[in-house]
Amino acid sequence: MAPQRPAPDPVRTARRQALSVGVATALYGVSLGALAVANGLSVLQACATSLLLFSGGSQFALVGVLGGGGSVPAAVAASSLLGVRNALYGLQVAGFLDVRGARRLLAAHWTIDESTAVGVAQPTVAARRTGFWVTGATVFVGWNLTTLVGALLGDALGDPRRYGLDAAAAAAFLALLWPRLRRGEAAAVALAAGLVALVLVPVVPVGIPVVAAAAVALLAGLRRPRGAAGRGEAA
Repeated sequence: MAPQRPAPDPVRTARRQALSVGVATALYGVSLGALAVANGLSVLQACATSLLLFSGGSQFALVGVLGGGGSVPAAVAASSLLGVRNALYGLQVAGFLDVRGARRLLAAHWTIDESTAVGVAQPTVAARRTGFWVTGATVFVGWNLTTLVGALLGDALGDPRRYGLDAAAAAAFLALLWPRLRRGEAAAVALAAGLVALVLVPVVPVGIPVVAAAAVALLAGLRRPRGAAGRGEAA
């Protein structure tokens, strides 16, 4: 009988997933930088959105409204609406991060789609923390650097979507979530969230479908029995 292979280390697996998702997502910052400059922002302003706002969907909403001739209040409103989902994510990650002081501020700033997705996908508390922090750090550093690159190159890049950077980020998410979608409960939640977003897209302002879909997933998570959520976890 062949010797059994040791079970993979959850923390190492979380770190590997965090780096792959973080790098794929950060590359798309080139598109944000180029689009921001093309829509009238300066290089400094484009970089400031990544450093201070640091939420891709909110940044693209801000730049898109300004580029389409919208007012600054309208751009801020659209950006803020999309940012609401990060507050919902905070409720999900607060339980396993358990941070205090300055680290709590950093955790709040790094609570984005990617860090939340990688964090909650892990089987243990230690792996969840690793997934969250490594993803957050990787995306933050990479996103700011690629935003600068995109803003400096500007029109020389052409349409950044032709390089497939948007598809790379989506593919990284799909690879991360696919194993979880094989379970009936997770697949049902994903389907419900997707249907809610699909129904709302034609009839509500930009940003609300994303927030509504996030709320569906959050409510489903909060309804789970505590024993089910913590089963099999080890600090």
